[in-house]
Amino acid sequence: MAPTPTGNRRTRVHVVSDVHGNARDLARAGEGADALICLGDLVLFLDYADHSRGIFPDLFGVQNADRIVELRTARRFEEAREFGAGLWAGIGSDRRAVIEKAVRKQYAEMFAVFPTPTYATYGNVDMPPLWPEYAGPGTTVLDGERVEIGGWVFGFVGGGLRTPMRTPYEISDEEYAAKIEAVGEVDVLCTHIPPEVPELVYDTVARRFERGSKALLEAIRRTRPRYSLFGHVHQPLVRRMRIGATECVNVGHFAGSGKPWALEW
Repeated sequence: MAPTPTGNRRTRVHVVSDVHGNARDLARAGEGADALICLGDLVLFLDYADHSRGIFPDLFGVQNADRIVELRTARRFEEAREFGAGLWAGIGSDRRAVIEKAVRKQYAEMFAVFPTPTYATYGNVDMPPLWPEYAGPGTTVLDGERVEIGGWVFGFVGGGLRTPMRTPYEISDEEYAAKIEAVGEVDVLCTHIPPEVPELVYDTVARRFERGSKALLEAIRRTRPRYSLFGHVHQPLVRRMRIGATECVNVGHFAGSGKPWALEW
């Protein structure tokens, strides 16, 4: 990690999102940068590209992972929930405790490799109550808050909106909009989910529209940040587009690429 910027020296930050258990590459993500920004989804519950990876196949096996991916991809969410409930019934333990234990193991590994400084917010599959236990002094967790980096103001809003998937950190549209409002005018608006624009929310591999935020889109149009940075959609139809004066960028699926997106000014 480069030293804290001083004087007129240019500032460089690296941005990652959708880490999903890729601690190996995360350990190198801050190299050459003044700061690392993480836009959430550290947890790997189920890898849709490799069904052998994640909490679900560790508990129930690859064959069952294949089946639940098949159901979810076909948008047969009720059948997927019933299938999952049957598997959990066979565990004979408290579901939340089993998941939390697995998540804690992943968090311990990933927070340990965050460089100093790291600025992070939650994704929709994260468990925010656990983060304070793992975030070291060099990691600042922000949600509905702002921070200055190299003379620019960065605003952070974590989580996702409610969907049939029922991932851990989905919140109401009203709560999300309130956090966007609390951030106010910034140079760079950092969120986990994209603004509600069809090209930015459509996943070309999953063949479905993910949920984006209308409140975020309205804030971009109203406050005109230099950049809107986000992740969440792993294979978007469009990775980058302008909305008025704002450059909107999906920083990429870090679990798959292992490479951060760089911003320099």
